Amino acid sequence: MPYDEPVSLAAPTGPRRRSLLTGAVTAAGAALLAACSADGADAGSSGAASRKRSTGQVRAAAAKDSAGLLAEYEAALTARPGLADRLGPLRDNVRAHLEALGGAPARTPSPARSTPVQEPLGEKATLRRLAGAERALADSRRGALAEVGGEEARLLASIAAAGDVHAYLLTEAGR
Repeated sequence: MPYDEPVSLAAPTGPRRRSLLTGAVTAAGAALLAACSADGADAGSSGAASRKRSTGQVRAAAAKDSAGLLAEYEAALTARPGLADRLGPLRDNVRAHLEALGGAPARTPSPARSTPVQEPLGEKATLRRLAGAERALADSRRGALAEVGGEEARLLASIAAAGDVHAYLLTEAGR
């Protein structure tokens, strides 16, 4: 830059970075507080009207999903009894989650009515399959958190976190 050019001492126009950042942080904090309100309703709009499913429907769907996951654990233990020490406690947790959601374990079909028996997966494939099911279910439950409030949200969040831990134990911890 040549020394003979004039230097502008005028104040810059428009918002400054600091004020933009402060505004963004304030807006994010307000959104977080509204999402975490005690009654679970959206502070700025009619929260109940914007929900797609009722709390009962979300809970019933979560219980149905837990029953399916429990059936997968049962099938894995039937096919791979050698994994009982590793899968048994996780299956018991899934059963407890199902009961907390108000569901009951699904009845297993009788062998005469079931589909043809498939070759069981190897141990590693069985563990990967269960871990994938746990991750998918945990993601689904986290997605449903916006539809419920209060204790239901805490229950779903807790069960989703447990699903993440199960997935970790099924894959990473067993290596």
